[in-house]
Amino acid sequence: MQVVRYKPEGLDILCRNTKFSRKELQIMYRGFKQECPTGIVNEETFKDIYAQFFPQGDSSQYAHYVFSTFDHDNNGSISFEEFVMGLSVLSRGTLQERLQWAFNLYDINRDGIITKDEMVDIVSAIYEMIGRYSELCDEHSPKEHVDQVFQKMDLNMDGVISLEEFMDTCKRDENITKGMSIFDTVL
Repeated sequence: MQVVRYKPEGLDILCRNTKFSRKELQIMYRGFKQECPTGIVNEETFKDIYAQFFPQGDSSQYAHYVFSTFDHDNNGSISFEEFVMGLSVLSRGTLQERLQWAFNLYDINRDGIITKDEMVDIVSAIYEMIGRYSELCDEHSPKEHVDQVFQKMDLNMDGVISLEEFMDTCKRDENITKGMSIFDTVL
């Protein structure tokens, strides 16, 4: 049985398409290959890696949603290019790019709007991931949390959150804009 190995695009192309330097990409590729020797990561492996960062809860459902946002071609695996493209947005993207990524995370069925059900699914996954005993989980149920968010974000009161409503609300909320900067990284 022969193992198929994936070979990424050239570094020059990745340098142009991300906000990482050649050296940073080389470091990331070494780490990626160490965790994923075939050069691609499937969802189960992604969940296993993600679980290492959240030992106090069950991160599998949230990792599924994150995996979906990274898997641009929807083929069930994440290539190194897909990984660094997503990481580039999260760690070095503009506020607009990061908010677009977050919107895509919540828009599970990719129809351009966030429904209450979609947001409840994501918020429930977050509650599971951070553990039942966190302060956040003690205050509200996922549904109560989503109801509060919808009161704030559903500006035209049509029962869904559009990209424009999401962007407008997030940009006006200082806590959200500050929170997006936690992803800033220097390798």
